Amino acid sequence: MTPQTPQALFQERCNHYFQLTQTQQTDPVSLYLESLATSGRRSVRSLLGRAATIVGFEGRLEEMPWNLIEYQHLARVRNTLKTEGKSANTINLALSSVRGVMKACFHLKLINADQMLLIGGITPVRGQRLPSGRSLNKRELRKLHNACQQDKSVIGKRDYAVIALMLATGLRRSEVIAINLDDYNTKTGLLTVQAGKGNQQRVAYLNTDSRQVVSQWLLERGKQPGQLFNPVSKTGNITIKALTSQTIYDIIKQRSEQAKIDTVRPHDLRRTFVTQLLEAGVDINTARQLVGHADIQTTARYDCRDLKTQQKAVKRLMS
Repeated sequence: MTPQTPQALFQERCNHYFQLTQTQQTDPVSLYLESLATSGRRSVRSLLGRAATIVGFEGRLEEMPWNLIEYQHLARVRNTLKTEGKSANTINLALSSVRGVMKACFHLKLINADQMLLIGGITPVRGQRLPSGRSLNKRELRKLHNACQQDKSVIGKRDYAVIALMLATGLRRSEVIAINLDDYNTKTGLLTVQAGKGNQQRVAYLNTDSRQVVSQWLLERGKQPGQLFNPVSKTGNITIKALTSQTIYDIIKQRSEQAKIDTVRPHDLRRTFVTQLLEAGVDINTARQLVGHADIQTTARYDCRDLKTQQKAVKRLMS
């Protein structure tokens, strides 16, 4: 029997891929992306696109024969991104994304266990950057609260409720916009987070002050079923539907500018929550659980106490 040429083997594997994906009515990219939180899919898709270009694939991600990816291809992705000067986090996320697609290939029986094992042998890139973002100090928090309290309009009450809830719970933007009215117990302050990262549920608790702020918004919103936070027109009319992630960003940006404090981004409220917990003596594992992190090292990167300590030391030297 005449052995197959490399070109013939390549074509056979491509045909096998397309036949199976048509039979199962899905593909590994769609399967993998659907397992991620909605907020993370866009960045992962972008990294998969860059990885596919490096490997030499062309066309839509869903139509590419991912079962052809082997160890050397993933190594090429890592080395190319390093040469381009990408951060360790970006490179490792790209590698993790490709592995996620390959794992989906395995579950769809498009690759065997040996191929999956070899791909898993690519080591991550080591590296550490200074933590991005910041934690708000007490003076900034006071000014932000004061600025929000001054706006008695319906929009003002909604914006203050959003900010108060994020500061009290450390929720992500995607989690805030997904909260339904039924997820929040107005009597106890217990909040069920339905749209956590990786589709994980958890509970959060609002303190007395933040509950009072949210209650002022609820008096305007009413008890109609639907999302807790909603769009408000300039005339004060409320539409019971979800806010967008961009709206949350704009709310925090606008209100921090009104408070005349340095730039604040949504994730800075999350960092502030973690830092305050740790400053209050809460152990880091409890903090991890409260913010919904899978890895305690991720929570550690939200700890801004060291930066504050350094700033205080410098101020003492200068005084």
